[in-house]
Amino acid sequence: MAGRLSLVGTPIGNLGDITLRAIERLKVVSRIYAEDTRRTRALLSSLGIEGKRLLSLHAHSSERAVETAVEILEGGDDVALVTDAGMPGVSDPGFELVQKARAQGIIIDVIPGPSAVTASVALSGLVQNAFVFLGFLPRKGAKRKETLRRIAVSDLPTVLFESPHRMKDTLSDLALLCEPTRQVAICRELTKKYEETIVGSIADLTSDSAREEWQGEITFVVEAAREGSVAAAADEFDFDARVKKLLQGGASVKDTASLLVKELSRRGEKATRKEVYGRVLSLHDQEKDSAR
Repeated sequence: MAGRLSLVGTPIGNLGDITLRAIERLKVVSRIYAEDTRRTRALLSSLGIEGKRLLSLHAHSSERAVETAVEILEGGDDVALVTDAGMPGVSDPGFELVQKARAQGIIIDVIPGPSAVTASVALSGLVQNAFVFLGFLPRKGAKRKETLRRIAVSDLPTVLFESPHRMKDTLSDLALLCEPTRQVAICRELTKKYEETIVGSIADLTSDSAREEWQGEITFVVEAAREGSVAAAADEFDFDARVKKLLQGGASVKDTASLLVKELSRRGEKATRKEVYGRVLSLHDQEKDSAR
């Protein structure tokens, strides 16, 4: 008789979030497949679970490694699958084992646990009902550009994972496509000592005074596009129209100039900060005069 595959949710930070069912299952299974055996061994040690056989299964594991796990299950062993934090299979290579195990008729159950996705959704205050979860953005190329465009026009809030060293670029890329008042919630180091949630407009989060460096595990929520808003088309760039849209959306002259300098640079067009600021200020004054 084949064994059972258990998908076990583990804490995303605070070890006190482990569930009673998770502890019991980790105690009774014969083997545990983990994304990082060192982190899982530390978790087991904190729970007083010793002598458990740990096997590695991560993004760079071979297809043969997954097949071996299925063979172990077919041989009658009960196996648990865990990730470094949260639920296995969510932006995690564990889905391959789930697919292959199900194809062989192996029983799969789940022991739910903490999730950075639902925790961030709750903290953000930007999600009422449905939302879109995209995991990690593509790092570059046409696929990344298209994904950012989808976020810019989405009528549903979007939840993303991002690494600290790519946060600044991702926020800047979103600023080029979204209305400046669009709200974003950045949830960092959830349930850990330095937990932090920042909610603000894209204009504020990409301004000159915004944070230069990010640290820790980051999940962020992008507000749904507001009714009637139109994403800026990067291939149809109209400087004056872009400036007016940013100013009308509530961005300051300084923040508008900063965003436009970055946008022009990404398009390979050279312009000094002084030149851009002067043009933005001129358009701002024109708008004020026409409103009188």
